[in-house]
Amino acid sequence: MTSTIRACATLILFITACATTPGGSTPPRTPRIANLQRAASLPWKDGGHCVVREASQPWPMLVEQCYQALDHERLEFHDTTGRCAVASAGAAAVGLGFCVLAAPEIVVGAVIVLGVVVVAVAIKEEMDAYELRHAYPEEAGTSRGTKVASREAEAQRKPKLKPEPAGQDWQPPVPPVPVDRTGRASCEPVPVPHAGKDDPHNECADRFPPNRYPGMDVLVDGVRFDALQVGVRVLWEIKTHQFDTYPDFIRRREIEKELEQIQRERTAAAACGYDFVIGVSTEAHKDALIEADFSLNVVVTECKR
Repeated sequence: MTSTIRACATLILFITACATTPGGSTPPRTPRIANLQRAASLPWKDGGHCVVREASQPWPMLVEQCYQALDHERLEFHDTTGRCAVASAGAAAVGLGFCVLAAPEIVVGAVIVLGVVVVAVAIKEEMDAYELRHAYPEEAGTSRGTKVASREAEAQRKPKLKPEPAGQDWQPPVPPVPVDRTGRASCEPVPVPHAGKDDPHNECADRFPPNRYPGMDVLVDGVRFDALQVGVRVLWEIKTHQFDTYPDFIRRREIEKELEQIQRERTAAAACGYDFVIGVSTEAHKDALIEADFSLNVVVTECKR
């Protein structure tokens, strides 16, 4: 079966190379986003993780790698053009299905999906992140060959830890650290939906720093932060616990748990050249964190629950 799929992939790549874009159509912005958009219309059993992993490959190669992750029970393939007759000759149905799906364009009626398709979670998150990165290109940074600002210039940029008064001009963000040659692209901030449904917490994270991506957390070095501050390289962890109401024993346990999370976040932020701030709702919570680790940068937000 695998050899059949690979043989089909070779043929389809040849067909793709010879195909032309129909007149009047708009070419996709990048092959990767075009592949994600195409895959979004199909049902995936793995939540779309294989597609996201292989999206930078040519479409036939993506189909080859991820064909088995499709929900085949919800798919029907029809060789409406006769193009796949050679590719699937003497092969099982998988050969025909792969050939039809991997074609340069999906002809109407060639692939029939049974039932309503909900875009796979991983594909939707990747497309949302792509749109946000391109909506704010100055925040995306560059991939290679761009010089990082000198340490002296970086030192002169003093982060503003409080929101600007209303009516002042918006400040453009400082570009993040570029990707290095080790393939470490993780220092680029990637907006992702807020992890939880805690509305007061999320509103505080959006309003107080203020958040560069309202309604979104941000991933840096594989670690999730509550906010990336507008205009400066400062990542935030926001705490809105009703800390003052906890018994002493619970307070101690809460601080121990928070310190583990904070240490992981602070390490990731420092590795990528970001400052790191913890925002808490009360002075008591701030005092408890500073007492546990005096090196922390803690700010009282006064956000209410």
